[in-house]
Amino acid sequence: MEAQAVKSNLVLILDYGSQYTHLITRRIRSLSVFSLTISGTSPLKTITDLNPSVIILSGGPHSVHAPHAPTFPDGFMEYVESNGIFVLGICYGLQLVVQRLGGVVRVGEKQEYGRMAIEVVKKDCGLFGYKRVGDSQVVWMSHGDEAVELPVGFEVVAQSQQGVVAAVECPGRRFYGLQYHPEVTHSPEGMETLRHFLFDVCGVTAGWKMEDVLEEEIKVINRLVAPAEHVICALSGGVDSTVAATLVHKAIGDRLHCIFVDNGLLRYKERERVMKTFERDLHLPVTCVDATEQFLSKLKGVVDPEMKRKIIGKEFICIFDSFAQDLEHKLGNRPAYLVQGTLYPDVIESCPPPGSGRTHSHTIKSHHNVGGLPKNMKLKLIEPLKLLFKDEVRELGRILDVPVGFLKRHPFPGPGLAVRVLGDVTEGNALDILRQVDEIFIQSIKDAGIYDSIWQAFAVFLPIRSVWVQGDQRTHSHVVALRAVTSQDGMTADWFNFEHKFLDDVARKICNSVRGVNRVVQDITSKPPSTIEWE
Repeated sequence: MEAQAVKSNLVLILDYGSQYTHLITRRIRSLSVFSLTISGTSPLKTITDLNPSVIILSGGPHSVHAPHAPTFPDGFMEYVESNGIFVLGICYGLQLVVQRLGGVVRVGEKQEYGRMAIEVVKKDCGLFGYKRVGDSQVVWMSHGDEAVELPVGFEVVAQSQQGVVAAVECPGRRFYGLQYHPEVTHSPEGMETLRHFLFDVCGVTAGWKMEDVLEEEIKVINRLVAPAEHVICALSGGVDSTVAATLVHKAIGDRLHCIFVDNGLLRYKERERVMKTFERDLHLPVTCVDATEQFLSKLKGVVDPEMKRKIIGKEFICIFDSFAQDLEHKLGNRPAYLVQGTLYPDVIESCPPPGSGRTHSHTIKSHHNVGGLPKNMKLKLIEPLKLLFKDEVRELGRILDVPVGFLKRHPFPGPGLAVRVLGDVTEGNALDILRQVDEIFIQSIKDAGIYDSIWQAFAVFLPIRSVWVQGDQRTHSHVVALRAVTSQDGMTADWFNFEHKFLDDVARKICNSVRGVNRVVQDITSKPPSTIEWE
């Protein structure tokens, strides 16, 4: 899906490093309006090519006074004013607008963090036109600087209980600003404020649907792939690659050739189960390649998680190139494209925003589909899902008649168990132990009827041993961790609160059934600060 296809109604977010930026995108899409996030320091041409109707400047951890503080490109203000584009600054974004248009931002005497009450102080204002003067609401603040003098034409329309500017606007020039974060659930009326701003102030229409995404993506694929060309699709057995394959198959039919690689890093009986599903339910043409030895030999002795990801990404591409060569001998036509189920969160987490001295935020991890691919790969990529979140992909899958049971599968990382065995994955029998533990955990979750209430659940093999008494004998065996989280899109997550009896039963079952494990712990950290996967 290309953003230009829906650009007439596009709400473009310029990201300045806030941990909440992706939530703005999610909230706007939930209103059936297409939203896209790019780096706040992107060149002006990148912005103008997208031709947005509304631009939102995100929050961020920086001060506008800091050296090299991230900002929009030269010519940005002239562009938005001459084209009648609405601009909403949030937190740092508000301060950026105020400063760049001649106002004054200073370190606040009263810094505001967390929940704070604000009050509407201007009648018939744009941002709170549905409220009366004196109406108050609780919002989520997170700022140390504050706007103390506004640019010409701007007015304060809401203040915090401490008298700090909470919202400003200049309707004549289409500039608006919120000092708080309306996108977070801690601002209970924030969603209504965004809805009012987009629909009543900016005149945006709600018309973005998954059916339109499907139709447009099929057109994009058919324009890209010539009638005689063939395409390879890397199937992992997960929701993302399966939906991507089904979509491309709908577009080009039998010119799609799917490959499923057993890299020795799959879950318990994953290969047999996935291939059965492909053949029985999805009717996709799939070639299965056993590359266990190839992957594990390259991973031997490797403990750095980023190195693991890059090795795995490189080996995958080597196999895909070899598969393309085999198809060339068979068909007389070498496939030029590789389909991958890359999602929007993969792109966001693999490439950095501004303010850290990089091109744009700190890279959390290199996704194997993004940062893990070799630069000299011969195949060109087709990534039909790269602007979608997981729940949107599942909706697209339902439209494509992918079986519901398959769409509900928990996410599984592309590097597989390599990022769930901490350290060298080839050492001892770590992989076999982890497979058994993971199978017991997941099956117990299914038996308890709570699988669909959990975003992702898995076991982790830890590089430590502990002492325990088994059968009146001292043992010095392995420790495993259990992790289960709830989430909407994988960008933020909270740990799932199991009943104590469930955890007790699972821990006993693991210790009694899996030789080599004598201790089970549970991971109860949220994201942020932790990532969902351990590596």
